Amino acid sequence: MLNLIRSGRMALASATALSLSSNAAKQFNREIDSLKNKIVLRTQEISNHPEVIRRPRRIAMNGLIEADIYGNVNSTHIRGTTIMNGIGGSGDFARNAYLSIFMTPSTAKGTSISTIVPMVTHVDHTEHDVQIIVTEHGLADLRGLSPKQRAAIIIDKTAHPSFRPALRDYFDRACRLSPGKHTPHLLDEAFRLIKSS
Repeated sequence: MLNLIRSGRMALASATALSLSSNAAKQFNREIDSLKNKIVLRTQEISNHPEVIRRPRRIAMNGLIEADIYGNVNSTHIRGTTIMNGIGGSGDFARNAYLSIFMTPSTAKGTSISTIVPMVTHVDHTEHDVQIIVTEHGLADLRGLSPKQRAAIIIDKTAHPSFRPALRDYFDRACRLSPGKHTPHLLDEAFRLIKSS
């Protein structure tokens, strides 16, 4: 956010709080005079209010822990049971913003675990509220796509290249073998974490 403001690509940021790294906090304090008119901190009741979010073309950018190939997002739990952080206002923004963007590195634990998975272990944001997923490998614009189209673009545009073959294999087999074909899953293996070989 600070880099976007500095570059002039973002005019204003609104939040309920800031969580900055040590280096970013030092920079923020040095630049407070130029940043003070570009960052607004409001109470949660105002900042996360649906009517305020719906005002002119708000873009919601949120982090995630894992996203599945259909666009469901887990932003709070590791392996579905260990809470990493609270959901905060991400749900309010995902449902009400003009654009709902979720971002993550494509891998975790070094490069041993894919953050793009067959099925998320915990759902905070359904595929109905997630419009765009971004990793360092690209951007998947999911607007107007069917579940199968979403899976193809998420795998091709956002998954780490070393995990794409396993994700494609899972998806291809799910399309052939799943009892339901709208959002095909192989439930006996969907939650196996994809690890790099």
